[in-house]
Amino acid sequence: MPESPHSPRTAPAGGTSHAADASLASQLLAAARAVRGVLTGLSLSESLDRSPPDLRPAAQALSFHAMRQLGFAQTARALLAPRRPSDRLTEALLLLGLSLLEASRRQADGADQPPGTPVYAEHTLVHQLVQAADSDRHTRPAKNLINAVLRRYGRERDTLLPRILEKPLARWNHPDWWIDALRQAWPQDWEAILRAADLPPPMTLRANARQIGRDALLERLRQAGIAAGPVGAAGLILDRPRPVRDIPGFAEGWWSVQDTSAQRAGELLPLRDGMRVLDACAAPGGKTAHLLERHVLTLTALDSEDQRLSRVADTLQRLRLQSGDVRLRCADAADPAAWWDGQPYDAILADVPCTASGVVRRHPDIRWLRRAEDVVRTAALQARITDALWPLLAPGGHLLYATCSIFPQEGEWQIRAFLDRHPDAQRLPAPGQILPGGADQGDGFFYALLRKPEQAPR
Repeated sequence: MPESPHSPRTAPAGGTSHAADASLASQLLAAARAVRGVLTGLSLSESLDRSPPDLRPAAQALSFHAMRQLGFAQTARALLAPRRPSDRLTEALLLLGLSLLEASRRQADGADQPPGTPVYAEHTLVHQLVQAADSDRHTRPAKNLINAVLRRYGRERDTLLPRILEKPLARWNHPDWWIDALRQAWPQDWEAILRAADLPPPMTLRANARQIGRDALLERLRQAGIAAGPVGAAGLILDRPRPVRDIPGFAEGWWSVQDTSAQRAGELLPLRDGMRVLDACAAPGGKTAHLLERHVLTLTALDSEDQRLSRVADTLQRLRLQSGDVRLRCADAADPAAWWDGQPYDAILADVPCTASGVVRRHPDIRWLRRAEDVVRTAALQARITDALWPLLAPGGHLLYATCSIFPQEGEWQIRAFLDRHPDAQRLPAPGQILPGGADQGDGFFYALLRKPEQAPR
């Protein structure tokens, strides 16, 4: 789910218009419902899909902010109301309100805040949160509690703040197990990684070489008043996120939205026209499309879910990438017996399932939905998939292993274990671990390029 290009209507510290007042309560309630979804185990995208279309942009911007400040808000709530509300929507309204109140105070203090941080006048915010609570039968009995907690935070914030920030959960806005894992894996970088996770990511495009060159696309954007700069081999970073249909060339298939780090997959896998290629975990199709933009291939795009595979088809159709022989198959990559035709592949892209710990800038709910045991589970799945795919690779062929993770169990450790199990595999130069928010502003990713020898060792 890309970062929303929309922002909620914000009010300057001195006040707001009555028109904004009239709609703010409904925006806050829609956002709180999305936050409640995450608290009960749903992804934020699933929760936002249930929002009324007219409220969705504001609900997304508000709930994204709440996810990025959830640890702080949970710690503050525990101090102010030690007994957690039994109703999860009431809890979500409180957490949303505390995160927004703190943003307002930081703004008043002149502190730096991420671009697009929603800021409202405090009295307006508290009033509208109480109005939001009063408008829903589940939260109506708790409107006085919400009012009391938020007003107390406003009065006592300066005293409460040091106590709140004593907790790593509040300081870093990640679960304790996640913080500990990064501290152990990246002793020099863990703080920068956690800080980067709370910054909205840039919007990056990848020019479709079949339709338009990057320089030509850059000029079209300039003519439309959109500032952008080149990154990587085919990318452009926009000055600010915006709706895709406000950018020239979306319907024409000139470009795709794709993070800089993700764009490396299409550049790393050594391909030539006519090769037989497998994209083993293809959905939603960005990397599949990039391969086909660069070469005419006999390509099989595999994914285990029909609904996700339909997104690959939609992507290829919009980008006009029907040249060559492209087949979409719904099957489990770890069970080739169910789908493989017996003909080896010249190249395999294995963008395997992972915890997605490298893309929390774009999906800030991930950190709250994952558990420590998920790292172990996904690592085991990755091993099964790569072991199953390796025999499908032709002699002299290449397999590119990729994850959008920053946990070494899903990256470097995984590949070292694979090489122990498959001594015939040759590891070639590739980026390895990419940490989020680096020089090219990309997400966290891991890449390893493996080559099968021309002849099996005797």
